[in-house]
Amino acid sequence: MPDLDADWAGLTPQQAIALQKKLAVDVVTEDRLGPISTVAGIDVGFEDQGRTARAAVVVLDRRTLAPLDYALARLPTRFPYVPGLLSFRECPVILKALEQLSQWPDLLLCDGQGIAHPRRLGIASHLGLLLDRPAIGVGKSRLLGTHDPVPDTRGAWVPLVDKGDTIGAVLRTRQGVKPLFVSPGHRISLETSIDMVMACLTRYRLPETTRWADGLASNRSPRWRLALEALKRPGART
Repeated sequence: MPDLDADWAGLTPQQAIALQKKLAVDVVTEDRLGPISTVAGIDVGFEDQGRTARAAVVVLDRRTLAPLDYALARLPTRFPYVPGLLSFRECPVILKALEQLSQWPDLLLCDGQGIAHPRRLGIASHLGLLLDRPAIGVGKSRLLGTHDPVPDTRGAWVPLVDKGDTIGAVLRTRQGVKPLFVSPGHRISLETSIDMVMACLTRYRLPETTRWADGLASNRSPRWRLALEALKRPGART
């Protein structure tokens, strides 16, 4: 795992922006994937009025979308809330959660942006670079960019464009619901990112990766934690 204390300790927002610009040139937006048999949803929530960050990672079987492993971590929040710099606030606790996994995922789906970011380094790109792993940003809302209307058909999408660059896709995952904002994070193309998100869908707007991770990170309902804790019981599939 990367040594965040060495790289990020005491960074100001201005220094963090400079680091994003430096790192963004290393982001790869073409497919450099091995076989994808497991996918992971990643999400972060906050407790104690934002003083504690709570990260959830849930690993799913790529074919069945059944949960295989999960981890939950908490850390004191060390970076202020600054739009566009959320990866500096959230990556430390995500990395702590990832360390606890017994099964390392082949692909990361982050609740947030990939290159659909003012400096082309949203949390999925930043995390993908830190880990040298394929990653996708799956945003519930638009951070920036413009797009044409999305046809109201499951699987329809239109390009998300900023300053003449296609930075993602506005994807209709279910008829009659708001679209999602999908963008490559690292080591994956836009087209494959869309295919992977679609492959993780069931009958809901959000892919199963996001639904499991969000349910665990938000702590809104104990049912997510109870279902995942069953994985750790003797005789359960691991």
